[in-house]
Amino acid sequence: MVAHTACAPGTPLSLIQPLPAGPLDIVGDIHGESLALEQLLAHLGYDAQGRHADGRTLVFVGDLVDRGPDSPAVVHRVRDLVEAGRAVAVLGNHEINLLRDDPKEGAGWFFEVRAERDQHKYAPFASALDEHRAGLVDFLSTLPIALERADLRVVHAAWQHAQIEIVRRLPLGSVRQHYDEWERAVRALARASDLRQRMDAESAAWPHGLEDPAHEPPDMPAHGEHEVNKQMLNPLKVLTGGVERRTVQPFFAGGKWRFVQRVAWWDEYDDEVPVVVGHYWRRLNAVDRDVLGKGDEDIFGGVDPLAWHGRRRNVFCVDFSVGGRWAERRARTPLGVDFKLAALRWPERVLVFDDGETSPTRDFGSLG
Repeated sequence: MVAHTACAPGTPLSLIQPLPAGPLDIVGDIHGESLALEQLLAHLGYDAQGRHADGRTLVFVGDLVDRGPDSPAVVHRVRDLVEAGRAVAVLGNHEINLLRDDPKEGAGWFFEVRAERDQHKYAPFASALDEHRAGLVDFLSTLPIALERADLRVVHAAWQHAQIEIVRRLPLGSVRQHYDEWERAVRALARASDLRQRMDAESAAWPHGLEDPAHEPPDMPAHGEHEVNKQMLNPLKVLTGGVERRTVQPFFAGGKWRFVQRVAWWDEYDDEVPVVVGHYWRRLNAVDRDVLGKGDEDIFGGVDPLAWHGRRRNVFCVDFSVGGRWAERRARTPLGVDFKLAALRWPERVLVFDDGETSPTRDFGSLG
């Protein structure tokens, strides 16, 4: 059992913070695309200091960093806006990787151990200056996991009540501590059962490893069980990475073969309060997901890209896959045709894209 520092519900120190009052512009995952961010802010009507003539406030849904050409510039810009009181932001799974000193694909701008491996796919990208690294981490460590008010909720990946209530009791600044505690608990669970032994046996029987895209492994039940435990027994991981379940068909994503798949949790979300998330790589146009290294099933298959989704049609993913622009750069095709940065205006429920296009969203509040 993992012990946690208590934080009384509703106190200013909670990892679940209040959303500002008034009209909002909720910006999707940016993934280091600083030019797209600046263009979007201009189309939304914000000046260089982040002021808006109508008193609107920016909300960032996380995944500010990785994959794009200038993650440092994005974090500096968002930090300036937050510290000026003109924006709020939540942590995404990519920021948590950075806070935990956990280098993943696309994070070579910050982790030297990844810089060379990321060159072939994501270069050119600006690297964090040594004198700025501590400041970036310090800022990100101050961000909450979710934001809420009576008419709206914002979280990076999934609003799950049980996990929200656990995280609500945790103080700001404690994400790495508690995330690591849950990770250690899952590893202890594997050691205390025969799971670790079964995983080792599966690995020994498969000679190619799980980071080789050319060789698809068989189903590995123990690996899948461990992946589900790592995801679902860690409340912070659920809220920033989503709900997952076992699949018997391995797929290659994020640089390795996986044995769990994402679940459309919104199909079971029955609250009346709307939720806005990022994380899920929504797109206006159909693209080849294999090019992006996304071998899993498209969670938005058959869903109108401008529609609210879920049981009550009151959940909206505002991530329109700007993190895939590296593929356009590699193919030397025009930027922003298939991979866009968007903001959802609330309460208007209108989308604004970084190229200036605007579109009303559809089907809000109609029962599915």
